[in-house]
Amino acid sequence: MNFLAHIYLSGNDESVIIGNFIADGIKGKRYLKYPPAIAKGILLHRAIDSFTDAHPTVHQSTARLHKNYGHYSGVIVDILYDHFLAKNWSKYSEVPLDEYVSDFYKLLRKNFTMLPARIQRMMPYMIADNWLLSYATVEGISKILAQMNVRTKGVSKMNLAVAELEEYYNEFEAEFTSFFDELIAFSHQKLKEL
Repeated sequence: MNFLAHIYLSGNDESVIIGNFIADGIKGKRYLKYPPAIAKGILLHRAIDSFTDAHPTVHQSTARLHKNYGHYSGVIVDILYDHFLAKNWSKYSEVPLDEYVSDFYKLLRKNFTMLPARIQRMMPYMIADNWLLSYATVEGISKILAQMNVRTKGVSKMNLAVAELEEYYNEFEAEFTSFFDELIAFSHQKLKEL
């Protein structure tokens, strides 16, 4: 899953949210250097990624992209699934998406010194271009995929994946909806265990 899903699946604990958000940059046992609630968020992130990577519905989505995008298919599906979460946000949250995103950006600013350097560098662009809110539209996802393609120096061709999104829109959305309900239940349980 991508940023929006990870943030959403963290629940209401701000430290867990921060931990989940920064987790990709925290390797191995380095999570132990963080306060317990942030460490919990990092471990939740890892559990969500493992559950997602092994799930047959996600495999269905990535298989549709594999011929054209190879091992980048999983990254693309993470982004596409965030689109469907943003698009259908009112089904999952009573807080409007723009308000939820604005609160998250405030949380990032408040915890800036806790963020790894890579996230500190990325954060101004994320907020200025309002990535999380932009996920709700196909145009916004197209921009995100184009930015990801630039980050891979054009190797991934991820910018072209908006064509598959449009062609198989209903299939991707149905797969996301079915999978995300399971992921919510899994994440709730994992939070209790951690």
